[in-house]
Amino acid sequence: MTAAAPPQVRRTSIRVALAATAIVGIAYVVVALAVVLLATRNLTAQIDENLASTLAQISRGDVGRPPGGDGGFDAPPPRVPFGAPVIVWTQHPDGTVTCNRPDAILPAAYYGVRGPVTVAIGTASVRLEGAPAGNTFVVVGQTTESVAQAQGNLVGSELIIGPLLLLAVFLGAVAIGRRVAAPIELARRRQLEFTADASHELRTPLSVIEANTSLALARDRDVAWYRSTFARLDGETRRMRRLLDDMLWLARFDALGGAPASEPVDLGLLAAQTVDRFRAVAEARALALTVDTGPGKQVVTAPPEWLDRLVGVLLDNACKYSPEGGTVRVSVGEDGSRARLTVDDSGPGIPPEERARAFDRFHRATDQGSGAGLGLAIADAIVRATKGHWRIGTSPAGGSSMTILWPRTFPTRRQGGRAGAVMSGPASVPSGDGITPAASVASDGGDTAGGPEAAPSPAPGAPAEPDAAGSWPAAL
Repeated sequence: MTAAAPPQVRRTSIRVALAATAIVGIAYVVVALAVVLLATRNLTAQIDENLASTLAQISRGDVGRPPGGDGGFDAPPPRVPFGAPVIVWTQHPDGTVTCNRPDAILPAAYYGVRGPVTVAIGTASVRLEGAPAGNTFVVVGQTTESVAQAQGNLVGSELIIGPLLLLAVFLGAVAIGRRVAAPIELARRRQLEFTADASHELRTPLSVIEANTSLALARDRDVAWYRSTFARLDGETRRMRRLLDDMLWLARFDALGGAPASEPVDLGLLAAQTVDRFRAVAEARALALTVDTGPGKQVVTAPPEWLDRLVGVLLDNACKYSPEGGTVRVSVGEDGSRARLTVDDSGPGIPPEERARAFDRFHRATDQGSGAGLGLAIADAIVRATKGHWRIGTSPAGGSSMTILWPRTFPTRRQGGRAGAVMSGPASVPSGDGITPAASVASDGGDTAGGPEAAPSPAPGAPAEPDAAGSWPAAL
């Protein structure tokens, strides 16, 4: 969860927490009352059982007479040590009533009570039950003080635990609500920003197209004017097409959430093929475009078409932002147990304060060059989906350096022969080692790329053919 949740998230989480607390509070009250009633019933049943047992002993003659020989019955010893004593009232045939406790006076209304009832005798609450015993009628009773004490303890405990529980539920619901709602709110806000930015980016070429068509329809022009106007319209429509393609790719990526079928991909071969496609672009701007694949094969498992688009985005950015006569260098190597792909250029680079937002959609770190700011957003989506890791820094030429690290699918095999590999032609050229080369996919970049600082490796003097020495296991 972010350090400061948006106000809408805070308000929503508080409302949800209040609703959850109210529901828990109602449930707690119901459970608390049920516990008190259940405890009261069980304790009262124990008293009733004790009274019935006492009456049964008196009827069997197991209980003696109290000292003094007044004809009444004595109470048996408590069933539980130090338990509440049983009071015994004996009603004789002549109507007199005797009791084993002289201070306990039974109201006349209860002389003939039979079923278990709770009555008030003085200030005490007593449970009574009666039954005939010979030519007498016996009423036994026991105070319900233990029941009242248990009720008080339960209610007191529940009154202490209840507010603490509700407070914990409220705070927990607020925390969970913010943690759950913050990404949703962030996604909603990003969607709104994405829509606004997309509308802005589309409005610019549409405005140019509208203005030029209005001028063309206003009056007749010469052929040269129409030719230049159509050239501008062609550029704007191509820009719209690239923007819509990028937006469609991101929308499909967000909607599907899964990657196409992954295969082992040789990063060196992929980089060489992509560099070969961009040589015409580099030559048009007098850029020195080089590739160094290093010794051994760096194999990662990912969708080949995604990796091809990723490298195309990085190379497009590097060629776009490097000045004429600059340098663009692609290198593939190993970084511990990971495979490394680096694209260095001699452009303006990405300032450190802009690197945190380098992958935001429609964000551009510099006004130099064209583009909608979706290239690095696409690249970042691919890197995250393929379990890669970014490093952004400054290249040896002073421009941007973009490095991506992936877990290697296979350990590197050192091979003899040339280090670099550059292949011309379509990506369907067989590699001869079971590793699928990436398919050729046209890509469009966006933001300026950046990566870690790394010592430059000498560029190969001329394109080399791929090294076919060694073979991979049959499982490939």
